[in-house]
Amino acid sequence: MGVRTDAPSFPGASALRETGRLYSLGLDVVRLSFRRPFQARELIQQFWFIASVSILPTALVAIPFGAVIALHIGSLTAQIGAQSFTGAASVLAIIQQASPIVTALLIAGAGGSAMCADLGSRTIREEIDAMEVLGVSPIQRLIVPRVLAAMGVAAFLNGMVSVVGVLGGYFFNVIMQNGTPGAYLASFSALAQLPDLWISEIKAVIFGFVAAIVASYRGLNPKGGPKGVGDAVNQSVVITFLLLFLLNLVLTTLYLQLVPAKGS
Repeated sequence: MGVRTDAPSFPGASALRETGRLYSLGLDVVRLSFRRPFQARELIQQFWFIASVSILPTALVAIPFGAVIALHIGSLTAQIGAQSFTGAASVLAIIQQASPIVTALLIAGAGGSAMCADLGSRTIREEIDAMEVLGVSPIQRLIVPRVLAAMGVAAFLNGMVSVVGVLGGYFFNVIMQNGTPGAYLASFSALAQLPDLWISEIKAVIFGFVAAIVASYRGLNPKGGPKGVGDAVNQSVVITFLLLFLLNLVLTTLYLQLVPAKGS
């Protein structure tokens, strides 16, 4: 009797294989990003598309997100008698944590799902195979512009979410909780520092890269025809969410360890 060679040698081998392929795709995108010809037109089109489907949902989510953070922190600081630090706590929480996460979730949910569906439909129509036969790299032609566009839109939307969230937090704290405008702004300027904004933008760019890579990988590898494309879209969103929260934990831990707090 022959020995089966197609079965995984140990439990979890398939998951490790998929992880390796995803990592390989990310490395290929980074390598081909600096190779000519650069697809500038495709980049602009994808940037506009991702921004158009993400701007309005992101703005609508940023307002209640900032309001919830401001209301909870305002209530907590009032209980412990530290109302003067409400502004700093609210703004730092919005800029460092809420803004990049909200941006990444909307990029993955709106832009990433559309990206995955587009690439999946191209794959089942064998357009990707036809490009490879013609000697055209589908990664350089299709994936690189989409990844760069997602990173650019993520950085742009992160700044917008930060502004909208801070303004929303200011309104709800000062107007609804009878806070002091001067104390709100003074505490923020006393404790915030420029690296807080930089880590927010760095998180957003990395999250945009991961969301686009996962969406592209699942779009290039659908299983089961048209139904498999829908399954790939759902899988890409779920996988992206899991990776984003894990990356956020790692980046936040590194930032708090490497960058000393202001005034410490």
